[in-house]
Amino acid sequence: MIRLMVADDHTIMREGLKQLFALVKDISVVAEAENGARVLELLRHTDIDVLLLDMTMPGSSGEDLIGRIHGHYPKLPMLILSMHNEAHIAQRALRAGASGYMTKDRDPEALLAAIRKVSTGARYLDPQLAEQIALQSSGVTSENASQSLTSREFQILRMLAQGLSVNQIAEQLVISNKTVSTHKTRLMEKMCFTTSTDLVRYALNEGLV
Repeated sequence: MIRLMVADDHTIMREGLKQLFALVKDISVVAEAENGARVLELLRHTDIDVLLLDMTMPGSSGEDLIGRIHGHYPKLPMLILSMHNEAHIAQRALRAGASGYMTKDRDPEALLAAIRKVSTGARYLDPQLAEQIALQSSGVTSENASQSLTSREFQILRMLAQGLSVNQIAEQLVISNKTVSTHKTRLMEKMCFTTSTDLVRYALNEGLV
């Protein structure tokens, strides 16, 4: 039996997933979380085999949360279930410590297969994203500009694109306003943005928000 924790900030999504897993005999949902803080809290006293983790949740999420979990529980398989179907986002998640990445538009059987695969210690990558990454590696497509950003810069880029202010980002990430401003300045320089409008337009075009 695969003991699973489901982490997603949408109650309807969690309930739907639990109904799906109730139909199979080898997967049991033993915990659920609506944000990163709750995930970390539950991991301290819940024995699980696989963490099914949404890429974007309130507070700590994405690469930051994946990295924190992997740092504390390096052998815990994490399958990222995300609305984002961009190869560079999947690559960042895998580099941060995720065992697999798939998009929410995949069919239920694919999700069940992915959970079973990562539970054995293997890795899983959505086939469409794997093809994108292969094309990038072969030079057929140019490398995405956001690859030059650090994990924190990329996280702040996405939060700025979502309309959050520097103060709001600082509060959510529990860092100073000055630190957020510094990251913003650096990412603007790296991406050659001259205005916040450029940043938002880029994020929308790349499906980052």
